[in-house]
Amino acid sequence: MPTHIDVVLPCLDEAAALPGVLAALPPGYRALVVDNGSRDGSPEVAARHGARVVREPRRGYGAAVHTGIEAADTELVCVLDADGSFDPRQLPALVAPVAGGAADLSVGRRRPVRPGVWPWHARAGTALVAALLRHRGVPLRDLSPIRVARREALLALGVTDRAFGYPLELLIRAAAAGWRIHETDVRYAPRAAGTRSKVSGSVRGTLRATRDFAVVLRTVDGPR
Repeated sequence: MPTHIDVVLPCLDEAAALPGVLAALPPGYRALVVDNGSRDGSPEVAARHGARVVREPRRGYGAAVHTGIEAADTELVCVLDADGSFDPRQLPALVAPVAGGAADLSVGRRRPVRPGVWPWHARAGTALVAALLRHRGVPLRDLSPIRVARREALLALGVTDRAFGYPLELLIRAAAAGWRIHETDVRYAPRAAGTRSKVSGSVRGTLRATRDFAVVLRTVDGPR
């Protein structure tokens, strides 16, 4: 197991969640918070709690994640939402298959801790896209924003989407490249009070993400 692993946390107005998320990182997991234009003091909160902070002025989930991966300097890199919905203490279970050589990409399959955590519109949209992925030869049940892979390999995939379509393009390109993808159940909890999801927090957000997914499905070639 590597001594240190960078954890990329894309961040847009997550000041209320960051203290708890950063405090829960296991030993050896180093927070790299990518601020994507926060107006609530998120970068300052992250820095006060020991995180390395980089800024990505281009708005978009994919832009923030890509910048974080470029800025990371460890062999393995984790990506984790900064909103408190995932417990960082689950990361070692996702790291193990990649560190041990059993997988090239390890992703979480969200398991809500109670009803209502995952809004119906977001869950339905995810189920549809996951079904389309399986039809294209990508054996997954979720498009979870918690994942682990080797940094250089991630960059070499050439993912170009800089919006909500980033994780979908990543999965399609990884499968097309013959990556072994391992899916592990992870607990999915309510976001920290004072934060709001950019996707599942509204029907509009879900529709915007679905639009980005549709573009990726139309333009990116999957496994053959």
